[in-house]
Amino acid sequence: MDIPAIHLVKSDDVEDSSPLLLNAVEMYLSIKGKTDKTFIRTARRNATYVAKVLGNKPITSYATSEAAKFRDWCFEQGMSLNTVKRVFAAIRSIINLVKQEYGVEGSNAFSRTFMPDKNSTSKRKSVPDDVLKVIQDRCRATDDEPRWLISLLSDTGMRLSEAVGLAREDIVLDTAIPHVIVRPHPWRGLKTKGSARTIPLVGEALWASTNAIQASKSSQLFPRYCDGTITNANSASATLNKWLKQVAGNAYVIHSMRHSLRDRLRVVNCPSEMIDQIGGWSKKSAGEGYGEGFSLKLLADMLTKCRENLFITYDTVTHS
Repeated sequence: MDIPAIHLVKSDDVEDSSPLLLNAVEMYLSIKGKTDKTFIRTARRNATYVAKVLGNKPITSYATSEAAKFRDWCFEQGMSLNTVKRVFAAIRSIINLVKQEYGVEGSNAFSRTFMPDKNSTSKRKSVPDDVLKVIQDRCRATDDEPRWLISLLSDTGMRLSEAVGLAREDIVLDTAIPHVIVRPHPWRGLKTKGSARTIPLVGEALWASTNAIQASKSSQLFPRYCDGTITNANSASATLNKWLKQVAGNAYVIHSMRHSLRDRLRVVNCPSEMIDQIGGWSKKSAGEGYGEGFSLKLLADMLTKCRENLFITYDTVTHS
């Protein structure tokens, strides 16, 4: 009988013909057409976690109780709440897309799994201006590729993966307003479409970009971490965080630079829309998507003002 929603009824004598999870991952990657090796590796790893704990089963045969069991296993491995949420989001996406594209009927057990408030998520701290100035001075003194990368992040607010995957041609210096073009590449995609943007280079970001361009013998800006095929942001993160802790203490990580720039822009009364444009943050309303956005000159003026305020704050702190 053609009974509505019969696929929701679980019965041992009804065979589930949906793809096995590990096969579904490959189908998902094929549909996505992604070439980003980090994206591919992460998708496969998350599915492997599920297969390890619950078995490699047809994607619609998992029960909600099994999803809860997998959630608990993730926490037992020491994963933070945000990490567990990302893992579940990836599994949900794999199952949902395969169901949609291949006409698979059935439910997604990972779609509404309860996530307890573990109070395990520690908010990343912004780097205070006086500490940031010390970091930037130490970068100048060391003057090498990892330190250029830190300096670039400190005055642009870019994500680490965005900066690591820059090509030399993304840096434009022979113009009235030097700038960096953040755009997707075969070796490194972007987090969102809105992440594509152009950021003026001022202060330490300009110094770092100039030195990196002169030193690089390849088409990549930071060849130590990107060879034009693979972008190794994890390796860069480990190296930079280790050095950063030695200079600034354990309270800050490399991503703190991004938080720091947002706070620094707030201090100089930068409009929130302009802050979002500089950082490539998602737009808060439909209206923000209209028009061409702020000009490069206006962005440069605000970042310069932000830079000048850093020296004022630093002098105040050091002389108090």
